[in-house]
Amino acid sequence: MNENKQAEIIDTSRLIIKKGSKSFATAAKIFDEETRDNAYMLYAWCRHCDDVIDNQELGFNNKPQTAETTQKILAELREKTQAAIDNIPSEDQVFEGLRYVLKRNEIPGRYPLELLEGFAMDATAHKYRSMEDTLQYCYYVAGVVGIMMAYVMGTRNPVALQRATDLGIAFQLTNISRDIIEDAQVGRIYLPADWLTEAGIPAAEITEAKHSLKLAKVVERLLNEADRYYNSANEGLRALGFRSAWAVATARDIYRAISETVRKRGQTAWQQRVIIRKRRKLLGIAEGMLDAARASLFDRHKTPTPREKGLWTAPPLH
Repeated sequence: MNENKQAEIIDTSRLIIKKGSKSFATAAKIFDEETRDNAYMLYAWCRHCDDVIDNQELGFNNKPQTAETTQKILAELREKTQAAIDNIPSEDQVFEGLRYVLKRNEIPGRYPLELLEGFAMDATAHKYRSMEDTLQYCYYVAGVVGIMMAYVMGTRNPVALQRATDLGIAFQLTNISRDIIEDAQVGRIYLPADWLTEAGIPAAEITEAKHSLKLAKVVERLLNEADRYYNSANEGLRALGFRSAWAVATARDIYRAISETVRKRGQTAWQQRVIIRKRRKLLGIAEGMLDAARASLFDRHKTPTPREKGLWTAPPLH
């Protein structure tokens, strides 16, 4: 890829992340230039795949489409992604950016394909009967993104990759807690069915106000699970350079702020979309810097804390 074409792809990717995820865009600014550019291109591919599967734009305005159309789109995504994995140049900026990122960072092709498996679960209206099912989905759509980002940041250690998975899972559990009503309105319920049954909430009635208090208690339980994965992910900071650790810690703090807001609002959490204001993001940047400094200067030389037993574990990561 020549420099002019690469610069054009990076500029396009930067605009996509700026519009599609302000939280990640804030954290990404902290990376060194090369890591940031790779993160932009990887995010642009992830966002594109999610959008075309759901017939939406930058995560919003989901429009119904036939199952046949969705399957055709999924097959095309798999074909183009496999071509990027095989290092075949593309005229499509998104996939050319992916090709560059995979090659430059030696990311195994398994991971982008696994992300598409997560999108396939959405496309087929997959049912989540237990927390195990929900966590597997979180791994596919967010855990593997954490792994790929760890590669972009120069990490290959399997232990560190597992912690990156934990952070991705935590992020997705937070997303689920925030978007429950929006997701249910388009037929997607990621909360474990057995949890809803225990709480006395029929899946078909999850959006009804009469269940809001019960739903808040289920979400509290979900966020408690997210906390376990956030805490586990903290150990991964020591494997990163200072600026990468700072960016990751910032993203973590901003997302935990989303969790905290959902938890605090209780049964009113879904009356208005949770948005993290600039002041809170700035606090996240400051807290992230302190956590990165601690990880780089002190934690790196300590014996790592063992990963908590019972956390969901993906197949071998290398």
